Amino acid sequence: MALLTIAKLGNPVLRKIAAPVEIGELKSAAYQRLIDDMFETMYEANGIGLAAPQVAKSVQLIVMACPGEGGFPETVLVNPKIVFYGPQQAEHWEGCLSVDGLRGKVTRPSTVRVQALDRRGCPVDFEASGLYAVCIQHEMDHLIGKVFLDRMTDLSSLTQLDEFVEYWQKEPTAVI
Repeated sequence: MALLTIAKLGNPVLRKIAAPVEIGELKSAAYQRLIDDMFETMYEANGIGLAAPQVAKSVQLIVMACPGEGGFPETVLVNPKIVFYGPQQAEHWEGCLSVDGLRGKVTRPSTVRVQALDRRGCPVDFEASGLYAVCIQHEMDHLIGKVFLDRMTDLSSLTQLDEFVEYWQKEPTAVI
């Protein structure tokens, strides 16, 4: 496995619409290695989610994991679609591995139902809530050229990381 370079805000790849992954390509050794490398890169950067555009691959591929209480399992989503948004909205602090040193409050649906392919190309269909739902929506935004800053409706919560830790953070968090 290898660490990949994370594209930072300003890199045009972060603003592109990602292409669907072909099932035949997904099963290739190169794609399986990309998935493994994305997980390694995400863990090394202390993130809980990483979309392929964030490593300069403009394809619809996401990896996520947040071990521990209140977290969620390792997840690979290929060509994901949200087919249901729950009616309840929740506000959460978000950060991004492609947007260094900033945190901001984003309001999103608190429950989503997702359909996608897993890393083997098998269909998955599940409902997620809480942090899992937030992470899914955050990472899927990368597939349509959006970052969390685009979803902020009130920029007054936009905070530098040091100030976030000192004034706002209640417990340690990973970056989405």
